[in-house]
Amino acid sequence: MTTTDWITDIALVLVVFRQLREGRLDLKSFLIPLGIVTFVATSYLDGIPTAGNDLVLIGALMAVGAALGIAGGVYTRIRAAGEHLLIKAGAVSAALWVLGMGARMGFQVWVDHGGAGHVARFSADHHITSGQAWVAAFVLMALTEVITRVATIFIRGRMVTARQGLAPVAAPTARTLDRTV
Repeated sequence: MTTTDWITDIALVLVVFRQLREGRLDLKSFLIPLGIVTFVATSYLDGIPTAGNDLVLIGALMAVGAALGIAGGVYTRIRAAGEHLLIKAGAVSAALWVLGMGARMGFQVWVDHGGAGHVARFSADHHITSGQAWVAAFVLMALTEVITRVATIFIRGRMVTARQGLAPVAAPTARTLDRTV
């Protein structure tokens, strides 16, 4: 793993730890995690291999990412406070996020320190055609986890605003954009 890999992975873990303390649900709540995974996707995703069972691997890990993201969003507390929404990641949400990030980091460290042969044998046995398939699968898993978590929080936030009669969560105005920059 490169220094950039470590920094990116740690930044994604810190996104949820930042939410362990209750804070305002605003545009930054959505843009920061989406910005980080966009950086990761553009840095590591050169293409999506489609030969052999590459798409099966990619689809399976994306499904895991979606399950972790939706569950993480469901276990994030959202409540109205005056005219604002507050968000707080619960212990389950944080644990799921760390589980997903930790699994990806652990796999990469394992491959770098002796596991490459095992992955190569598994890949050959299961018709996974290249290391790029693994990269794509894990990057798309992370991307899916973040997008589904953020989408779940957004939808739940809209539900709370509708019940409370508040303004929509992420309807950016010039005033909210000035406060987030």
